[in-house]
Amino acid sequence: MPQKKISFLFLLLNIVFFNFASAQKISEVDKIVAKYPKSFASTEKLADKIEGDFSSDYDRARAIYSWIAFNIKYDFNAFLNPPRTQGFSYFSEAEKQRKIKQINDNLIQKTFTSKKAVCEGFTALYQHLASLMGIKCEIIRGDSKISVRDIGRKTTSSNHAWNMVLIDKKWRLVDVTWGQGYYDSSKGRMVNDFSPIYFDTDPDYFFAKHFPDSETFLGDRLSKDDFLNGPLIYNKTIENDYRIKTPNTGIIEAKRGDKITFEIKNVSKSNQVFYLNKKNQPVKVQNPKEKRGGLEFQILIDNNVGNYITVFVDTNSIVSFEIISK
Repeated sequence: MPQKKISFLFLLLNIVFFNFASAQKISEVDKIVAKYPKSFASTEKLADKIEGDFSSDYDRARAIYSWIAFNIKYDFNAFLNPPRTQGFSYFSEAEKQRKIKQINDNLIQKTFTSKKAVCEGFTALYQHLASLMGIKCEIIRGDSKISVRDIGRKTTSSNHAWNMVLIDKKWRLVDVTWGQGYYDSSKGRMVNDFSPIYFDTDPDYFFAKHFPDSETFLGDRLSKDDFLNGPLIYNKTIENDYRIKTPNTGIIEAKRGDKITFEIKNVSKSNQVFYLNKKNQPVKVQNPKEKRGGLEFQILIDNNVGNYITVFVDTNSIVSFEIISK
C-alpha cells in the first residue's frame, strides 16, 4: 500500500479512537427527513419532496444535508483504491465544459443510485440538489485535520472537499461527508451515524479542521500556521461550544516538572475533566477553578505524559495537543 494511503488510513482510524459518535441535537427538519424513503426515482423527485415540505431555504438546505447524511455511506474501499483518473480530449472550450459537466453528472447519478461515495460525490450531490431548488452552492477543496498526527504538520495537502451554501445573503459552511458517520476500526467498515454539527458550522470551528486550497474565506486570508499548528478539536467541542482559550497553540514545549495551564470555556466543576496518560489510563485534573465562564486547570508534565495530551469532558474527547520536550 502506498505511503500516502497508509497515512490517511491511520488518520481515519485515529479519529475513531478519540471521537466515537454520540447523540447530538436533532432538529425538526432532521426528524421529518428521517422518515423519507431511502431511494427516490430521481434527484428531481427528492428536490420536489423537500421543496414541498419546507418553505425556507435554510430548512431546505438542512434537509438536503440530512437526507444525504442519512442515506449515503462513505465508500471506504474507493478511498483506499481510487479509480484511475480518465483524461479526455477536446477541440474547444465549449466541448471541454460539456465533457466536464458529463463527468460531474455521472458522479452525481452514481452517488445517488449506489448510495455510496467519497467526499467528491457527497459535495457534488449536495450542490446539485441545492441548484434544483434555486439555492446557490459551491464546492470547496482543501485540507482536513482529523488526527493528532496532523498537529504541527509542515504543509497542507488537498485531500478533502466540502460545500458553501448561500442562505439569506450569508454563506454557510457545510461538510456532509463528515455529517454521515465514522469509520469503525473494530468492524472494519464505515458506520452511518448522523452528526448535525457540520451544517452551518461556526467558521472558527470549521477552519480549525478545514483549510481551503485558496487559503481564503469570503475574500479574507486564513492563517495556514494556525491551521497546521493549532490544537485538534472534536465533534463535542463544536456541539457544546467548548472554546479552547489556553494554550492557544497545539504544540506545547515543556520539560518534565512543568505545569501547563489549560482554560476551556463553557466547562464547569460539575463536569468530569480528565486526560489520558501514555498508557491510555484516565487521569482526573486536580484543583480546577471556574473562571470567566469556563474552567481553568493545570496538567503536570511528568514521566506518565506521552507525546500527546487529549483532554476529555464527561468521557468525550475535546481537544488534543502535541507535547515537545524542551
